[in-house]
Amino acid sequence: MSHVGDASTLPVTWWKSSASAAQSDCVECGIVDDETIAVRDSKNPHGPALLLTREQMTTFVTAAASGRFGGLE
Repeated sequence: MSHVGDASTLPVTWWKSSASAAQSDCVECGIVDDETIAVRDSKNPHGPALLLTREQMTTFVTAAASGRFGGLE
């Protein structure tokens, strides 16, 4: 996993879940290339972004969907 300091410099189209709250308290994702997904805080588009491999992103989403991060509401 790596990161960039200013997510707005990445050549991606950002999207967020349709289930995101209206208060913009969500993350956005963007596809950087065939192997890399960028993740940023939607409230801070010029802030940092995590760069995850597709495998890392799949592992995270699977863990979150299974409730492994329970109690983080």
